[in-house]
Amino acid sequence: LYGSAADTVKQFAAEAAKAGISANKYAEQAVSFGAALKQSFGDDLNGAAKAANTMLLDMADNSAKMGTDIESIQYAYQGFAKDNYTMLDNLKLGYGGTKSEMERLISDANDLKVANGEAADLSIESFADVGEAIHLIQTELGLSGTAAYEAEQTFTGSANAMKASWENVIAAMTSGQMNLIPQLNQLAVSVSNFLFKNLMPMLGNFAVQLPVAIATFFKSALPIFTEQLTNV
Repeated sequence: LYGSAADTVKQFAAEAAKAGISANKYAEQAVSFGAALKQSFGDDLNGAAKAANTMLLDMADNSAKMGTDIESIQYAYQGFAKDNYTMLDNLKLGYGGTKSEMERLISDANDLKVANGEAADLSIESFADVGEAIHLIQTELGLSGTAAYEAEQTFTGSANAMKASWENVIAAMTSGQMNLIPQLNQLAVSVSNFLFKNLMPMLGNFAVQLPVAIATFFKSALPIFTEQLTNV
């Protein structure tokens, strides 16, 4: 679908595990709105590939920050590609699910561009512009990079990154790919990050806090238990 930019998309897909997205899931989403992006970019297939990558990472960031199910966000973007804005409120950015609300979002994004000394040239007529507008608003709200940060620094996020890396290894093996070194290296990094930066520190903290928690529980509960037993 992305023609001469296919290798660029594959590279982006391979890197997406760092944000907890497997290459297969990345590819499925990139293809789902690829035709709409190609209409926006014309012959600039690399531009379309880069825009798709930004959108996919924005989806992951939104889900990580807002706690929204990633599928709901993906459906919203697929709707935007078809000029359907009823699920805009799924993104929880402060805009309702109507075309006029998407136009308001784009207007706000254009204001941000002007403040940065850029041309206010985003339009609802272009799916690429819609994606860029959402990206600008999410960046302004501090959402950008959330998924990658959580994949590095949190237990759940690092577990998702490890799962995505493992799925990439399996996908490469089942597709008959001979060189698995990139996928295995990525898996090794994600497993190491999960174990040594998240799981073990969490267990260490749990071991330290457990005696304190037990002592606090009994200190609080003993008078209550004593009173209840007295009243029996």
